[in-house]
Amino acid sequence: MRLIFMGTPSFAVPALDALVDAGHEVALVLTQPDRPAGRGRHLTPPPVAQRARELGLDLLQPPGLRRPETQQQLAEAAPEAIVVAAYARLLPPAVLALPRLGCLNVHPSLLPRHRGPSPIAGALLAGDAETGTSIILLEERMDAGPILAQEVLPIGADDDAVSLEPRLAAQGARLLVPTLKRWAAGAIEPRAQDEAAATYTRLITKEDGRLDWARPADVLVRQIRACAGWPGAYTSWRAQPLKVLRATAIAQAADNVAPGTVYSLSSAEGGPAVVVATGQGGLRLETVELAGRRAASAQAFVQGYRDFVGAPLGAA
Repeated sequence: MRLIFMGTPSFAVPALDALVDAGHEVALVLTQPDRPAGRGRHLTPPPVAQRARELGLDLLQPPGLRRPETQQQLAEAAPEAIVVAAYARLLPPAVLALPRLGCLNVHPSLLPRHRGPSPIAGALLAGDAETGTSIILLEERMDAGPILAQEVLPIGADDDAVSLEPRLAAQGARLLVPTLKRWAAGAIEPRAQDEAAATYTRLITKEDGRLDWARPADVLVRQIRACAGWPGAYTSWRAQPLKVLRATAIAQAADNVAPGTVYSLSSAEGGPAVVVATGQGGLRLETVELAGRRAASAQAFVQGYRDFVGAPLGAA
């Protein structure tokens, strides 16, 4: 089948690879323009652009899809279908109407749950026991098109955004190829989404990683898992940023300890537990990273910084 592929981050690369491996003709790949990245802020191509060049595919990085010249290039590629995976832009009506088989989107959630730009983080923030992949037909409304296929993926107790993303990317790639084949053969009846069950996510920002110690400990754990990788969950100590990489919620809470205060609890495994008081329960720190230092277990961190226990976190 002759296709156009649209995607940007590493999540989309397995889907592109799956289409090429299946023998489809990817006539054109669209991705976002190069962006400044790293400490040097050098222009860096997105992962899909890098992979498209490695595969020798024609690549287009337009600033948008509404320009007539861009739409003309898409029309000249004459796709039978357009496949989209985390492209980061809505497709305008002229593009949606271009291929005879429509535009198929690989979305990492069980739609209509967690529509929008942050479905992986959304599932973790909500405390969902499972997530999954949906292949849908795109329409003008965001992530609201009919469902062609879905597959569930359990969320483990230790899963976070970093561990879930590649598993969902692999699942999406695996589900995409047979779904595209069956859709082209007329063997799928699209299923409308239940609008009453729809939930929405928003773009995650740096501020979403800031830990508010007045919140319950279990909510903070969800935040830490959802923000893993980027932006990372963080607080401050001694006016320096302190990342909390892994933590668990405990029901025990020290009496008369203000939220955000570090304290110690006896533990049967490996010595005392390092805990932060919260609005409800305690947050047992497992792995932390002080600015300019390597990540360390909380117990090793306390060995190096004895005054950490008893200190307030997040204070200005």
